[in-house]
Amino acid sequence: QVQLVESGGGLVQAGGSLRLSCAASGRPFSKYGMGWFRQAPGKEREFVAAISWNAGSTYYADSVKGRFTISKDNAKNTVSLQMNSLKPEDTAVYVCAARRQPYYGTSAAENDYEHWGQGTQVTVSS
Repeated sequence: QVQLVESGGGLVQAGGSLRLSCAASGRPFSKYGMGWFRQAPGKEREFVAAISWNAGSTYYADSVKGRFTISKDNAKNTVSLQMNSLKPEDTAVYVCAARRQPYYGTSAAENDYEHWGQGTQVTVSS
């Protein structure tokens, strides 16, 4: 059974940084691409960033490009999201997700992800 557990969320002032981590277990982590999504109160869940199974390619939403960096450590079965220059509009619950099929690249489509974590709250104050 696949498990994804996020950590690293919290309260930070605008302009600050946070690093989120997602620990994966239950299947060969190195074979699957991963993604981060977020959901703000009253809004639909949206794509944030994705990384391919071998960490060879990454893809970002326009709203976070240049500020956020996704990385994948296949030896530690973790995927991380470094968030810099945070803005109040980045406030949301951040969720990591694992792709449905192995050996695929990046994707922003929720349907391409089969397993989801519970999420970690990120709050950015102005």
